[in-house]
Amino acid sequence: MNPKFVAAIEKTGRKNLIMAGVTIDVCLAFAAMQAIEAGYNVYGVVDASGALEVTARELAIAAPGPVQTDFSGGMVRDNPEVNKMVSAMTALGRPGVPDDIGPMIAALLSDENRWVNAQRIEVSGGLSL
Repeated sequence: MNPKFVAAIEKTGRKNLIMAGVTIDVCLAFAAMQAIEAGYNVYGVVDASGALEVTARELAIAAPGPVQTDFSGGMVRDNPEVNKMVSAMTALGRPGVPDDIGPMIAALLSDENRWVNAQRIEVSGGLSL
């Protein structure tokens, strides 16, 4: 998380956070996991009505869930508590690995999927079902 944001939260002395975002994956998940790791109680609020810009009509976006990579300092991969929390939140019972995401992206880029457009396709192992 942003160091200025963290300092502002710490200054309040409070341990309960309400975090909001347009989507769970990017806007909320990683910041919330970092806050939980730091000992905060986190409650998420999601507004899925975020307006898409015109350029979004030309895109198909793969939205991976928590994946065991170097992202966020390797938090999902290297922190057993975060890994356990993510595992409990996914239908498949584990965080993703890069090989879970790559084939989906390759399929999305193939000519067979040329009609897939203006979509956000979640690839999360059934996160928060």
